Amino acid sequence: MPNRLANETSPYLLQHADNPVDWWPWSEAAFEEARQRGVPVHLSVGYSSCHWCHVLARESFEDEAVASYMNAHFVNIKVDREERPDVDAVYMEAVQAATGQGGWPMTVFLTPDAEPFYFGTYFPPAPRHGMPSFRQVLEGVRSAWSDKRDEVAEVAGKIVRDLAGREISYGDTQAPGEEELAKALLGLTREYDPQRGGFGGAPKFPPSMVIEFLLRHHARTGSEGALQMAQDTCERMARGGIYDQLAGGFARYSVDRDWTIPHFEKMLYDNALLCRVYAHLWRATGSELARRVALETADFMVRELRTAEGGFASALDADSDDGSGRHVEGAHYVWTPEQLTEVLGAQDAELAAQYFGVTEEETFEEGASVLQLPQHEGVFDAGHIESVKARLLEARAQRPAPGRDDKVVAAWNGLAIAALAETGAYFDRPDLVDAAVGAADLLVRLHLDEQARLSRTSKDGHAGANAGVLEDYADVAEGFLALASVTGEGVWLEFAGFLLDHVLARFVDEESGALFDTASDAERLIRRPQDPTDNAAPSGWTAAAGALLGYAAQTGAEPHRAAAGKALGVVKALGPRVPRFIGWGLAVAEALLDGPREVAVVGPALDDPGTKALHRTALLGTAPGAVVAVGVTGSDELPLLADRPLVGGEPTAYVCRNFTCDAPTTDPDRLRAALNG
Repeated sequence: MPNRLANETSPYLLQHADNPVDWWPWSEAAFEEARQRGVPVHLSVGYSSCHWCHVLARESFEDEAVASYMNAHFVNIKVDREERPDVDAVYMEAVQAATGQGGWPMTVFLTPDAEPFYFGTYFPPAPRHGMPSFRQVLEGVRSAWSDKRDEVAEVAGKIVRDLAGREISYGDTQAPGEEELAKALLGLTREYDPQRGGFGGAPKFPPSMVIEFLLRHHARTGSEGALQMAQDTCERMARGGIYDQLAGGFARYSVDRDWTIPHFEKMLYDNALLCRVYAHLWRATGSELARRVALETADFMVRELRTAEGGFASALDADSDDGSGRHVEGAHYVWTPEQLTEVLGAQDAELAAQYFGVTEEETFEEGASVLQLPQHEGVFDAGHIESVKARLLEARAQRPAPGRDDKVVAAWNGLAIAALAETGAYFDRPDLVDAAVGAADLLVRLHLDEQARLSRTSKDGHAGANAGVLEDYADVAEGFLALASVTGEGVWLEFAGFLLDHVLARFVDEESGALFDTASDAERLIRRPQDPTDNAAPSGWTAAAGALLGYAAQTGAEPHRAAAGKALGVVKALGPRVPRFIGWGLAVAEALLDGPREVAVVGPALDDPGTKALHRTALLGTAPGAVVAVGVTGSDELPLLADRPLVGGEPTAYVCRNFTCDAPTTDPDRLRAALNG
């Protein structure tokens, strides 16, 4: 008998639709039910590609006896954190404040007024490693609710008051200057791992936003140290097991310091951010490895994550069938020496084992290894290696594939649009630009209503019921701005403007310039979430600052520029102290310090070779956050093209920054010099 989740659009909720647990989606009706019955709420938050979420479900939510106890004593609410990042953020803050750590699955017990009083993450089916079993937790909470209701209410009230007292006060509406950005670089240098690349110890996450800051800082200041950290980290990740050496694309993170053993889920946001970072690294250095990884990652997204409607799916699972009916993490990706021999024959298997670092000692488990690309002394025949890779990939395609979370998340599609548009433009791959346009079309068609308000998600061509949050408005605007620069089509700039007007009207605190993650007219939770620090993707706060700044540079819109500058006050406060966690804010601050530069390219026609050469040169400029407009002379498609005549009848480029313009040029080399330093 399916429960109440059967009609939801979230793949994660649908995974639980046949549980014996009588799940409710997040709704006022669920809390009303708890009030009527006088029972607490058990809130369970996760997402579809989360390994331990699946484990908890198999062990406890599919167990008839456990489910029966849950149904008798609780109202059980299931939330997909990717659909409701606001609900997730509010209760995760409580979990972290109470326990010092957090993660998914997240288990929270609430009063019928949605106030939290007991927390945890994964609980095993039987007590182990000092952890109570899930059943013991349920019984303990039920007993506290029955026998100590007043104490529970007191604890819940105190937690809510403590959360309310955690309002962000950063005391400055000034953007960071040279000094703060230099201190941030110094802080990163202290946490840098010079042996292995990246920052901090295990587990290691791809530091995409920090790398973008390092590349921009190098472009603005010439700092070799910043470039070295970016280059070495990108190389170590690309050679490690976190990168799929056969099909491209990055796993979520590495469980060790060496980037060897990945947590195998592949997320859209990681791959979009890393695709763009590697493309920018190539732009700065000409690195062949960066070029290959950017293109392979773009191809991975289009091949494995694009949906039938033209958007991009959220994720591929970490787990898949290992061929014996067991769901095992990494089963799709790992290889034993015997499997290599089976596919390639003894001689080529030996070559592959040497090339990809597969040994009898194993790098994963059960005798299997994750493919890597160690540094080699000898020279390998490139054609032979390609043939080996093709045969391995063909064999891997016969294995059961990991599940795919097909929901389209607006914010992450915005990140993918920016990455694919730029990568397609840099490497002359119009198919990638077309894929970016297809995803942008889907967002406009399906996610935007008549007032340009965004839906957070869609699935199978149907928009979800959840409102977009700040990161949705910011990242989609960022994607549209990148598309406008690459295609010269003003409609994308217009749509970005609609979204950013919502940011100014509904997400910004007028007095302080601080930003909230939810709109002023969004559903009221126990607190209005607000977090300026990056998580796996840029924070909505700093992503909005970046999009507002880019839009202001394209249009001259002063309110947008002023709002961006005010929003960066938080980066002035946090950048020198915790630079690893506010990388995108630091990258935006680099753009503000540099101008950012505004480049207008005009020609007799968009397909004129001279126009194309100048446009490409403009897009390849490394000046932080530079914006580009391209069009035919006399066009009013983009504001930057106004009053830009051709010089001597030739295609011409204009570069301005801080209300001052260079002399126009028809020479790509002079344009390059104006944008690279």
